[in-house]
Amino acid sequence: MSSPADPSAGSGSYRNEGIRTLLAMFEHGDPQEHLPLGKILQDLQQSAFGVFLFIAILPAFIPIPGIGGAVSGPLVLLIGLQLLGGLSRPWLPGFIRRHGPRRATMHRFLGKIARPLRRLDQMLKPRLALVIQPLPARMFSGLLLILTGLLLSLPIPFTNYLFGFQLLLFALALIERDGALMLFNWVSAIAAALFFGLGSGQLVTGVLDLLQRWNAG
Repeated sequence: MSSPADPSAGSGSYRNEGIRTLLAMFEHGDPQEHLPLGKILQDLQQSAFGVFLFIAILPAFIPIPGIGGAVSGPLVLLIGLQLLGGLSRPWLPGFIRRHGPRRATMHRFLGKIARPLRRLDQMLKPRLALVIQPLPARMFSGLLLILTGLLLSLPIPFTNYLFGFQLLLFALALIERDGALMLFNWVSAIAAALFFGLGSGQLVTGVLDLLQRWNAG
């Protein structure tokens, strides 16, 4: 991995796409600085979707009922739909591009998970490219992100952290280009959709409710 740099330093100053960059990206600078998503993602290349997903799931770890699903769910759906549609880089609507976390918020969250992230940094690596790079693989990952995002949006008790952690692993697989971790994510996401979604009927009900709202609008 190449040396990471502070994204506030300007365009082109950070090109590495791994966990070390993720840890260092928000480490230096004014803690109260607001970091628009458009600025964070503008110089990232292969891992732009992974970093976008990493930031999108932060509300899922806020211990307030309903916050994770209301904020993270739609963002995860947006990412999943774009992967399913074959986009190679995220497209951000203007209101999302202009918004983003404060540096202090990211720093606190990364501080809580820094130790396991550094351990993962030693384990994860680019491999099994067939699970990461080809369009059908990206589309399948997008489909599973849509399902997981829908589950996160549903009022299923005590599951915010569970789905948040699952999406965190998706983000890390995209950031590190690790096909082995992505394969694990595929299996776990399918299992979660079957168990929590189809098994309880809440996923089907949630999708039908969403379609009715769209038709009503």
